[in-house]
Amino acid sequence: MSPQLVGWIGIFVLFAVIATGIPLGLAMALVGFAGFAFLTGFPAAFTQLATVPYASTASYTLTVLPLFILMGEFAFHSGLIRGAFESAHKFLGQLRGGLAMATIVGCAAFAAVCGSGVATASTMTSVAYPEMKRFNYKPSLALGSIASGGTLGVLIPPSNPLVIYALFAEVSIGKLFMAGVVPGVILALLFIGGITIWTMLDKSAGPSGGKFSLAEKIKSLKNSWPVVVLVVIIMGGLWSGIITATEAAGIGAFAAFVMGIGMRNLHGKTIISSLDVTVRTTAMIFTILIGAMIFNYFIVMTGMPAQLASWVGGLQIPPVGILVVILCVYFILGMIMDTLAMTVLTLPIFLPIISGLGYDLTWFGIVFIVMCEMAMITPPVGMNIFVIAGMARDVPMYTIFKGITPFIISLIVLIGLIIIFPQIPMFIPDMMVR
Repeated sequence: MSPQLVGWIGIFVLFAVIATGIPLGLAMALVGFAGFAFLTGFPAAFTQLATVPYASTASYTLTVLPLFILMGEFAFHSGLIRGAFESAHKFLGQLRGGLAMATIVGCAAFAAVCGSGVATASTMTSVAYPEMKRFNYKPSLALGSIASGGTLGVLIPPSNPLVIYALFAEVSIGKLFMAGVVPGVILALLFIGGITIWTMLDKSAGPSGGKFSLAEKIKSLKNSWPVVVLVVIIMGGLWSGIITATEAAGIGAFAAFVMGIGMRNLHGKTIISSLDVTVRTTAMIFTILIGAMIFNYFIVMTGMPAQLASWVGGLQIPPVGILVVILCVYFILGMIMDTLAMTVLTLPIFLPIISGLGYDLTWFGIVFIVMCEMAMITPPVGMNIFVIAGMARDVPMYTIFKGITPFIISLIVLIGLIIIFPQIPMFIPDMMVR
C-alpha cells in the first residue's frame, strides 16, 4: 500500500471518527498517531507523541491567543459593545434599517477588541435584538444582520482564526492583522449596503428607529471612546512597528482591564469569569492544535501535500481557476464543519498549492478567513446561526437562514474584489514600518 493511499484512508477515517462525536483534537491525535505508527513503526510514533504537544504549544508567539481572548472578555464585561451600539444607534437610527446598520457598526467595533465571531454574534443578540424587536423589525433582517455582523469578529483584527492561520502558514501575525483592516471595513460597508437595498425593496422590514438631535449624537460619542483607544493602541502599535502582536495583546488586555475597573463594570465575579473563559477557550484551542500537528506530521509523511501540489501545478488551468476551485471546496466544507476544523484539516494540504501558484500567503489568509466567515452563517452547520437561534427562541431557524442571503452575496462580492484587486488587503501591510 502506497503512503499516499494510506494518507487518503487516514483522512476518511478521521471524518468517520469525528462523526462519532469524539472531540476534534483527540480524533486528529488518534488517527495521526495510528497512521504515523503504520508508516514508521510504534517507537517513532510514541517519540512523536511525547514531543509534539510541548513543541506545538511552548511558543512565545502563541501567547497572543489567551491574551486577546482575555482582552475580549474584559471588553465584554466592561460593556464596551453596548456603548458602541448606542452611539451608532443615535447616528443611524433615523434611517430605514438604521438599527440593523447600527448593529453592523457595533459588531465591527466589538470585533476590533474581541477576536471571536461567535462571541460577537452572541453579545450583539443580547444588545441589539431587543431594540429591533421594539421597533418591529422583521426577524429575518434583525437576526440576519446580527449573525452576519458577527462574522466580522474573525476578519477585523485582532482575530483568533488569523493567529491560527499565521501559525500554519508561517507568516507574520502583525502583517496578517493589518491585512484584515481594509477588507473588514469594506465588508461592513457592503453589509450596510445590503441592508439599504433590502429596506428599499421591503419598507416594513426595518422601520426608522427614532430621531435624535445633534447634541444627543455628539454626547453619545463618549460611550465609544474606550473602543477607539483600544483600536489605536493595538493597530497603531502594530503598524508603526513599536510593538509586536504579542505585546499588543498584552497591552490591550491590560488596557481593557483598567477601563473596565474605571467604568465600574469589572469586579471580582466578572474578573474570575473572564479568567475562567480564557483558560477554557485556550485549552480547547491548544488541544486542537496539538491534535492537528500530530495529524499533520502523518499527512506530510505520506507525501500527499507535495504530490497534490505537483499534480495541480501540472494542470493546464490558469492559477486563478485553481484558486476558484479551492474556494468552492471551502464553500462546501463550510456547510458541514466549523471554521476551526476547516482550518486545521485543510491548510496543510492547500497551502503548498497556493504557494506553488505564486500567491502571497498573507493575501490568501484574508481570502481564507472570508471563506470562514461564510461558513459561520451557511446552512446546515452555521455556528453563528445556532448561537443566535438558541438565544432568540421565538424565531424559527429557517427565518434566520433566510435573513443571511443578502449578506452571503456581500461576502462573495468581497472575495471577488480581493481577487481582482489584491492590493485591498495588502495596502496597509506594505506600508508597515519593518
